[in-house]
Formats: sequence, C-alpha cells, structure tokens
Amino acid sequence: MTKLSVNVNKIATLRNSRGGNVPNIITVVTDIESFGAQGITIHPRPDERHIKHQDARDLKDVVTTEYNIEGNPIQQFMDLVLEVKPTQVTLVPDAEDAITSNAGWDTIKHKGFLKEIISTFKENHIRTSIFVDADSKMVEGAAETGTDRIELYTESYAEAYGKGNLKGIRPFIEAAQVANTLRLGINAGHDLSLANIKYFKENIPNLLEVSIGHALICESLYLGLENVVNMYLNKLL
Repeated sequence: MTKLSVNVNKIATLRNSRGGNVPNIITVVTDIESFGAQGITIHPRPDERHIKHQDARDLKDVVTTEYNIEGNPIQQFMDLVLEVKPTQVTLVPDAEDAITSNAGWDTIKHKGFLKEIISTFKENHIRTSIFVDADSKMVEGAAETGTDRIELYTESYAEAYGKGNLKGIRPFIEAAQVANTLRLGINAGHDLSLANIKYFKENIPNLLEVSIGHALICESLYLGLENVVNMYLNKLL
C-alpha cells in the first residue's frame, strides 16, 4: 500500500490567522494519525506564515508515524532539520517568497550542492528525498546525488487529469520506471486529490508515499460542512 502523509500547513495557516492556538496543531496531528494516516508532512518557510519552526520542534515527540519535513535547504532550514531529526527530509527548491512549490530541482545543474546537503543529512540518519519534475534526466541526476528517494512534482498531471487528458500520466510513468531501475524510492505530491489519486496510484509502479495537504483539507471542509451545520442547528432548537 502507498503511504499517505498528510501535510498540515493549511491547519497552521488557519491557526495563525487568529493569532491564537485554534486549531491546535498538536491535537490535529494526533487525530490525523489516529484516523489512519501513515505520515505527517510540514513545510516550514523562512517567514513562518504557516508552520512555525517551534511547531517542527513540538511535533518531534508527537508524531508516531513517519515525520517528513520539506523545504529549501538554506542554513536556517538545515539547522532545524538537524535539530529535529525527522524520518525524512524532502528538499524543495522554492524561493523564500513562493506561495507554494512550483518546480522541481535541476539535479544536473545543482548536483554538487545537493550531494553535499544529502551527505550531511544521511550522516545524521535522516532519509532524503528530492522534489523533481517528471523528467527522466532529472531522475538520473537525482540518483547521482546519493538521495534515497525522489518526490515527483505532480501539478502537471493533476491539471491534465482535470481536463480529461489521461496522457498526462505518461511522463510520470517513464520517470518512475527510471527511478525503479536506479533503485530510487518514489514519493509524489502537489495537487493530488480524491479525484485523481487513484488513477495515479494505479499507474505509477512502486509508489511508496504521497504527501497531500491543500486538497485534503479543502475536501475535509466540504465533506464535513453539512454535518457541522446540522450539529449547530440541533444545539439551537
């Protein structure tokens, strides 16, 4: 079975919007794991607009499944990950002001940099993954860095699938086949949802893990709204 790692950034965004501690990130993470999720993902950014660095520290002794911290390996991020020592670190080349991740690594151009970073994490017994586009050359480049896994950036697949274009899966199948040949583990994430996840899973050989946040939280709102509205109405009878 492919593991589900739930990205809780959106929960932190909601909490931060009121300046308090509701919803409580610790409680939410504990509940998500109790519901059956096999992992928790956070993506702390330098401006701490959603997950705060202290959240990363607080979750260290709370997460009982797999703990994945993703982000751009600037020094601040490196120091945080080495302090927390999660199960996995996912390296993402997003700019400091990026709203969300929007590209994978050029693993050929940045091979030396990535190799050094990955070596540091592996020396500290942290599994590594590199965020890459569905490009066989980028997968081959990733293998040369010494990473344990890649995470396929799936926005183009999700966009194509939403338009009814099932051929959008082809580059991902090819990239996964290369990764399997090179003995790289395969993760995936970005815009995967209830609508498109099954087809992706069925077509990607040896998909180990998906990281889903924005869609999962939005779907949870819609699928739970009717129940909560009626709970309020019952209280007001």
